[in-house]
Amino acid sequence: MKIIACIKQVPDSEAKIKAENGQINTGDSPLVINPFDEYAVEGALLQKEATNGTVTALCIGPESAKEALKHALAMGADDAILVSDSALNNLDTVGAARVLAAAIQKIGGVDMVVFGRQTLDNGSGLTSAQTARALGWSLLGLAGQIKVEERSVTVERVIEEGRQTVKANLPAVISVVQSIGEPRYPSFMGIRKASKAEIPVWSLSDLGTPFGDDVAAPDAIIKRIELMNPPARDTSVEIISGESPAEIAEQLADKLIAEKVL
Repeated sequence: MKIIACIKQVPDSEAKIKAENGQINTGDSPLVINPFDEYAVEGALLQKEATNGTVTALCIGPESAKEALKHALAMGADDAILVSDSALNNLDTVGAARVLAAAIQKIGGVDMVVFGRQTLDNGSGLTSAQTARALGWSLLGLAGQIKVEERSVTVERVIEEGRQTVKANLPAVISVVQSIGEPRYPSFMGIRKASKAEIPVWSLSDLGTPFGDDVAAPDAIIKRIELMNPPARDTSVEIISGESPAEIAEQLADKLIAEKVL
């Protein structure tokens, strides 16, 4: 069985984020594999072991995203592919889904595509569903367990109301949650192998026309969201003191009444 684990490179969770010129700026914060996508890789590897399959890590991003792909390789993925093109900067989820779907179709023979439940940077959790729609495949979301039988897959979904078991024919797109299992730590040999790996880079032209034959550039369809920092507010703190709690409470009540809070 051929399995694709879709991952993304994101700023470290400790990054300080600010808006500059309508875009996110994380400064010099390190970039890492999206933590939720480590569960996607783990889920894909579990199915690789159960079905004697292969796992390919797939990512859209700049050249630096190869490091996130090498993390997936060190965990046990068989190979990795990076889709990188200056025209794909600031993709929205619909654009990302179309590009991923085109890459998956180019790979060919894929039985299962696994996503994490969401990304750390925008957290929409929509790309898996939009990719499934672009491919015309079933989506099984919020999967905590996966079981493949012949040409079908059954998952146990982890939802607010409890657990729900659903089944679909392969090929299918699956998004997983933490219940899938703790991501394995990359082995020393895995890290060495990943460091030497040659990761192919596909440009937008390599994928054909994921944005339609009549669209010359993705700018015509990709929505870029402009961001701004919240307005600054002047605040002050006043500490009320007194001889007793009753005196402090009385002063506080007087101030609240004077400020027309009460």
